[in-house]
Amino acid sequence: SGGLQERWKQIKADSEGRPLSWKRVFVQTDNGSVLGIELERGENAHSVKKKLQIALNVSTEESSLTFGDLVLNNDLSNVRNDSPLLLTRNQMHRSSSTPCLSPTGNGVQQRDRSGPIAILGCSSPSPQMKQLAKDIVKAIRNDVDPVAVNSGMGGAYYFKNIWGDHVAIVKPTDEEPFAPNNPKGFVGKTLGQPGLKRSVRVGETGFREVAAYLLDHGNFANVPPTMLVKITHTVFNVNATVGCNHKMFHNKSQAVSKIASLQQFIPHDFDASDHGTSSFPVSAVHRIGILDIRIFNTDRHSGNLLVRKVGPGSDNFGVQTELIPIDHGLCLPECLEDPYFEWIHWPQASIPFSEEELEYIAKLDPLKDAEMLRMELPMIRKACLRVLVLSTIFLKEGAAFGLCLSEIGEMMSRQFTGRKEEEPSELELLCMEARKWVEDRELFLPEAGVEDDDDDFTQFSLDGEDDSDAFESPSFSRFGPMKASHRNPLSKLAECDEEDDDEKE
Repeated sequence: SGGLQERWKQIKADSEGRPLSWKRVFVQTDNGSVLGIELERGENAHSVKKKLQIALNVSTEESSLTFGDLVLNNDLSNVRNDSPLLLTRNQMHRSSSTPCLSPTGNGVQQRDRSGPIAILGCSSPSPQMKQLAKDIVKAIRNDVDPVAVNSGMGGAYYFKNIWGDHVAIVKPTDEEPFAPNNPKGFVGKTLGQPGLKRSVRVGETGFREVAAYLLDHGNFANVPPTMLVKITHTVFNVNATVGCNHKMFHNKSQAVSKIASLQQFIPHDFDASDHGTSSFPVSAVHRIGILDIRIFNTDRHSGNLLVRKVGPGSDNFGVQTELIPIDHGLCLPECLEDPYFEWIHWPQASIPFSEEELEYIAKLDPLKDAEMLRMELPMIRKACLRVLVLSTIFLKEGAAFGLCLSEIGEMMSRQFTGRKEEEPSELELLCMEARKWVEDRELFLPEAGVEDDDDDFTQFSLDGEDDSDAFESPSFSRFGPMKASHRNPLSKLAECDEEDDDEKE
């Protein structure tokens, strides 16, 4: 069957008058321009950069082609078909005046033969996601235009179906806060630099949105279907300083391509900030909280919890509601920092987990989840996967010990002292203790063969930093000797043990 498929691809390519491609990649420059390139067997990173140089009319000799953590020096065999690559100028060649890296003409059209939407990264998109993409493409080709979303700091757009209904929200990666083409004035950085959160790089929130959906096994927390796409339309924003006076970027009728997250639009009545949270179902709060802990969400506020009325409340008092969690672009940071879980202080979070929830948590396999993300989103960084594994293990251990959602969330959150200084979270203290144990073991038992890992477990250096001092994290984020004043991170568990023993006596 493989031979027949190859032959069919060859016949199709011949009928379209073009050579059979080995794989297709979408290269994004660090100022947001996107170019689809079809590769033939034997092509390497050097030939890709040469094609970019011709299409973009710029020198690529002092640039690097990257795929997540991987710098592509030559071999492209590890790059999957329809993967997004990033072309960045090397640090020493960056300047405050950004040279133009924008497509300049027909060369782009000759190389990018993809349609209005191409699904990226995902090895096998679901029929639901494929149909959603088809519905949007049909609407685009019938001149049903999307509309910009006015709220928020980043660029976002509602795309419609042929009947004009909102069916998806699209967030281009180069229109994020601080990204080059942000339409709301929050600019100043190139893709790959530290962003709104220093542990999340500019241009990398899109695949985090997809990761949250992929990790929501069985739609347990109700995350809407989400995918990473290359999408082309005239509605998108390109700032004049990025367009460099090229006609195609000042002509609003000219379509531009973007790499973006595309999430199914879920009809709803309001968000959680417009509604009393005490009436939310306990199970819904628990399920969203379980997801937030696993993905170390640094941005779970009431504004990114949609609320939908599903019927009258018990005894016809009030209404029953359903919660839909959205906006997961600031999850899975590259280092431990202070998460934000607004539900910590909601009464539902202090209620013990149900048997169903405990069973779900017990079945979670963090290593399997990390491998799944590596397969589905191969551009994801190892540091993000490390945080996923750590957070999931912490959730499993806390739940097995009998802690409730709010207690686990509090142990992951930093405390503020009277001097307005952050104290490390109990999770961070545990990590420090673990690192110290490893270092001591290596010192006294060198034959144990513990490998020295230059990467701190809770702190990872970020590329593209203009001022290294500006990105220095608090000292407690780095592993080192434990301060005597720090409370034992296991004290909460120990106190629970003592209380249980007292009750038995």
